[in-house]
Amino acid sequence: MAFLLRGAHVVDPQVGLDGVRDVLIDADKIVAVGESLEAPEGAVVVEAAGKYLVPGLVDMHVHFRDPGFEYKETIETGARAATHGGFTDVATMPNTDPVTDTGAEVRYQIDRARHAGLCHVRPIGALTTGEKGQQLAEIGDMVMEGAVAFSDDGHGVQSAGMMRTCMEYVSQFDKVVSAHCEVESLTTHGVINEGRASTRLGMFGWPSLGEELEIYRDIELCRMTGCALHIAHISTEKGLELVRSAKAEGLPVTCEVTPHHLFLCEDDITDAYDTNLKMNPPLRTARDAAALREGVVDGTIDCIVTDHAPHAPHEKDCEWEIAFFGIVGLETSLPLMLTNLVLPGTMSWSRLVEVMAVNPRHVLRLDPVRIEAGSVADLTLIDPAAVVTVTPDYLQSRSKNSAWLGQTLTGAASDVFVAGRRTLTDGELTPVPRVLK
Repeated sequence: MAFLLRGAHVVDPQVGLDGVRDVLIDADKIVAVGESLEAPEGAVVVEAAGKYLVPGLVDMHVHFRDPGFEYKETIETGARAATHGGFTDVATMPNTDPVTDTGAEVRYQIDRARHAGLCHVRPIGALTTGEKGQQLAEIGDMVMEGAVAFSDDGHGVQSAGMMRTCMEYVSQFDKVVSAHCEVESLTTHGVINEGRASTRLGMFGWPSLGEELEIYRDIELCRMTGCALHIAHISTEKGLELVRSAKAEGLPVTCEVTPHHLFLCEDDITDAYDTNLKMNPPLRTARDAAALREGVVDGTIDCIVTDHAPHAPHEKDCEWEIAFFGIVGLETSLPLMLTNLVLPGTMSWSRLVEVMAVNPRHVLRLDPVRIEAGSVADLTLIDPAAVVTVTPDYLQSRSKNSAWLGQTLTGAASDVFVAGRRTLTDGELTPVPRVLK
């Protein structure tokens, strides 16, 4: 099917575009970008005046819980949430059951995503068997089946020697290691940032050093092995400075940050003990959050991710100490970035495209998507004036554990095209055609 997107403000820093254009899609490709394009016979015309068209958004850090924890999320419900949030691609972390540590588990996720027919799901394989940090996982097998990166997310690889082995092996396949940086001997029993919040609320603290020590270690292992290193969900100012210094040296180091570490801090945790504010790593200080926002704007932070972590009600509606870590975030990420940084003028639209579309593809070694003739038509159309009230009914995810429930945000995806198929139409999921056998 052909689509003519008429009068959109096209933003793509890869090709120097930042202005109003028409974009013609036919089958799975962009066939023309220009002014006053004619719609071919039978083409669907999408009036896009006042909206922004960007390369399809990518979230390179999500948890879809499938297989093993489908009561929290499945590949299909996760893909629904991703599409509703404006994403064409998501990279799934391997802490499923069984752990994604062989090619069979990678293939399962890709097959289930194709069946859902909504967005590209890019599995991330485990570094070690069972994410136990003791034995190298089947890296080559997973690469052959389509794994885009490797991580033991949910755990830091505690042994420096094991991490070195992992990085030396992964580097042979030109893939990136995404490091969950946590020294568990320092974070044991920690459920909140160590400092004012833990003292005020009387809970075991999780010190920043527990993250920063492993960031330092893994940067040094990157220097030793030459393996590309990506620091997951960075949360502290000092950790960011370590990354900034590594980049200045020319080391292949990148990093990501979540909206909750940008726009929330430990001061938001009150004696109401809202467990939707319990994160891994925990919400840090207001100073840390300010430094991270500056890092997004100045280019030190490469990617915005959600760390989308669905949990069932009984896993969050309980005492803080036993509540599970994490929140859902796919459907609030873009609205939060627009509301807090882009629409106020703190960050440009071009920079938004870099951190939410261009850089994640580069880190994961995916083919670039550009708004030019010949590129695959993975596109996100954004309505900057859309008003979003975050309610359980708004969220397409199977789980509703959002830190933003009840808030009203401005700006959201209105349409998504995945390989030329319109998967989101005027803010609503497009019904997926099923082929009966």
